[in-house]
Amino acid sequence: MEGSITGGSEAALVVVGVDGSEQARAAALWAADEAVWRGLPLHLVHATDTDGRAAFLSADSVLRICAAGRELLEDTAAAVSECHPELPVTTELSRSGPVVSLHSAAARDGILVVGNRGLGGFNSLLLGSVGLKVAAGAKSPVIVVRGAADRAETGTVLVAVRDEHDLVCAHHAAREAVLRKASLRILHVWNVLQSVGHVATMLDDVGEVARGRMGSVTAVADRIRDKFPTLTVDVDAEESVSVAAVLVEASHHADLLVMGGRRSPGYIGPTLGRATHSLLHHAHCPVELIPRHEKGQGSTA
Repeated sequence: MEGSITGGSEAALVVVGVDGSEQARAAALWAADEAVWRGLPLHLVHATDTDGRAAFLSADSVLRICAAGRELLEDTAAAVSECHPELPVTTELSRSGPVVSLHSAAARDGILVVGNRGLGGFNSLLLGSVGLKVAAGAKSPVIVVRGAADRAETGTVLVAVRDEHDLVCAHHAAREAVLRKASLRILHVWNVLQSVGHVATMLDDVGEVARGRMGSVTAVADRIRDKFPTLTVDVDAEESVSVAAVLVEASHHADLLVMGGRRSPGYIGPTLGRATHSLLHHAHCPVELIPRHEKGQGSTA
């Protein structure tokens, strides 16, 4: 049985990883906007991983890598300050690996922001893998910046809600919508195969499951409306054999997609569910994951 979503307390800072890629630079600028909306400082982190490679690097190489990292941080901070002169910006050059460095910087009271890809060519696959590990193992919210930089704003924050366990996730999404002066769309995707299994069932049973699920989602929406009375909240439900496909399509019409991070059953350690993994690769807008602490096996969402 799954436990409750973590992340109920307010964040203290926005942390973004920079690695010299255009995607990371775009993520830093996006994170700066997020920090301004929230009234939080921005913390730029560059991980050299020189400690992990100490046996293969000369002292001069370490000095050159660190110098290049400091220059990258200074250039990125300057670009952020040009857009947001009043935003407090700090930098951190870490000698550890990127996953450890970002998790450490954000701890439990930061919001982590990463680009969807790193440096070009084969390295982009490696850095993409790092991004997935950051998202899977974080104890604080993680935003993966996706979508075209020049895409028009839609004025909508989208949140994927499966049941009442996603209430805190919906609360995060509502706060994001208020900060952006946007509306909130709560979307429930009902997969009949996951709900009643692959064995043929009576239509009455299917209908009962559907009504039960919608009752839970409506209850979440009511709680959000009570908490944010001025926020426009819409509730939609779609039936599909692919949760990910519905959410990817819906992301066309959202400025941010918020969803609870879930672990796939049968795996040891931090993992991402199939739908979450697909969204991080194919969504058309930034994706914010709200981590869960689970008891036992998680879902495949």
